[in-house]
This record gives sequence, structure tokens and C-alpha cells, in this order.
Amino acid sequence: MSGNFAFGVIGGSGVYSLKDLENVQSIEVDTPFGKPSSPIVTGEVHGKKLAFLARHGVGHTLSPSEVNYRANIFAMKQIGVTKLISISACGSLRADYAPGDIVVPDQIFDFTHKRERSFFGQGMVVHVGTAEPFCPSMSKLLVRALRAEKAVVHEGGTYITIEGPRFSTRGESNTFRSWGMSLVGMTASPEVFLAREAEICYSTMAHVTDYDVWHVSEEAVSVDMVVRTLHHNTELAQRTLVRLVDMLDKEEPETCGCEHALENAFITNREKIDPAAKDKLRLLVSKYLD
Repeated sequence: MSGNFAFGVIGGSGVYSLKDLENVQSIEVDTPFGKPSSPIVTGEVHGKKLAFLARHGVGHTLSPSEVNYRANIFAMKQIGVTKLISISACGSLRADYAPGDIVVPDQIFDFTHKRERSFFGQGMVVHVGTAEPFCPSMSKLLVRALRAEKAVVHEGGTYITIEGPRFSTRGESNTFRSWGMSLVGMTASPEVFLAREAEICYSTMAHVTDYDVWHVSEEAVSVDMVVRTLHHNTELAQRTLVRLVDMLDKEEPETCGCEHALENAFITNREKIDPAAKDKLRLLVSKYLD
């Protein structure tokens, strides 16, 4: 099964259990950057195809730093996904973003330091624009789908991605708040940037699981707290994905420019591009360089 997907989903395995999911298959994919975190599970909802990938592997065996983000995004691109919904757990850095709420962020701050952030380099230099890192068109549709499912949803906010796997210190958490950050998590970077380089529309459904550690009158974040909230919100996430399928079936998202993100991003002289790099990234660059 390939091509013509309504969208792909990257997140925990719990969202795969859609009641309406039919014709389920598991696809083993290999990429120039290695294997993705898990096989890609595909299926159909109301006649439309979806693709699911477990970001941390089946059984959550990969830490945020160990995830092969490049392989995950490239694998989705290989099978024909053009729109991606990321589902992630986040800590709130704002009093009005409460545990159990959903946030669809519009900005990101990359505070990671151990991850491969780009498909490019080594003979082909590209500077892709990320002023609006999340696809504004898909994010608007996602917000509408969440509201239709009666979720407490917040539109906008800046998501700071920390390296992990540990949670923040109170000093770090208070610093992030002083910087104007809204959410703290461990997975959105470099995923969002790689999706832009792959010319995939990308939006995040961030589940607020805790107040991190800054809120002195609330319990500090723990694994148990995160798991409890995610489990509680799984059904909401599933219903929202089904509703989003139906919305995309009835209306096209507004023009966003994601599908042409590389058009003016190449800075390496075309004659100087390493043929090996061009061949490796043919899936991403052929429409501009062939």
C-alpha cells in the first residue's frame, strides 16, 4: 500500500486501535538513513488511507535521543505521505494550559544537542525556511477537529524541545517560562524540521500531562503521571483522527507552501552538487534537480 494517504500519524501505539480502521497491514520500510523506529501500520478509515508509525518503537524501546527521526520522516515520504500529525506528551509551562488539555503549537524552540537535524549536507547544502515551522493550514484543521470532539484545546504556543530523557530541573523549567515558552517536550525537534525538508505538512497534537516542575502547588512530573493522562486522552485522539479524515474528505486545506519548501532552498551550485548526495536524496530533490 502506497500513496494517496489522507495523512500519516507519528506517536504512541495506542492511537493505532481506531475502531473504524480496516484493511490493516504492516509495512517494513528501509531508507537511506536506516530503518524507522517501527514498521509502518497502514489501514483505511471511511475509505481513506492512514499510516501510523510508533516513534519510540513497539513497546517504547527508544529514548527521545535514540529515535531515528530522519528514517521516520523519510519512510513516511517514501510510502507517499504528504501530511503528518504528530501526537506527543508535553509539560505545560503556563498556568492556563492545564493537564488533560490539548495544545496545537505554532512555534518551536529547539534546545536539543545530540540529534541529526537535516537530510542535507555532505555535498548538497540547503537552507529551508522555518519561520512558521508547523503547517498553519493543517494546524487549523486539527484545532477544528479537536473542538468538534469537545476537547479543551489551545491554539498556538511555543514548544521547547529538550534533549531528555530526564525531566527538567526546577531551574530549567523556570528559565523556559521566563523565555516565554508554553510547552516542554522531547520529540518535536528535529521531527518538524525534517518534515519541512521533506515537503510534508506537519502539525502537532500535544497532550498536556503535567505542569513540569515549576508549579510549586502541583505534583512534579513523573512517568506515572504522563502515562495516566495519555491513557485517558487516547480515545479523544482516536476520535479526532477519524474526524480529521472526514474533514479532509470534504475540504482541501488552505494553501500553505509546505509542498514547495525546497524550491528556493538550494545554495550549492548545481554543477558542484555531489552526485552521490543527489542520488541518496533523489526522493526529495528530483523535481528540482533532474
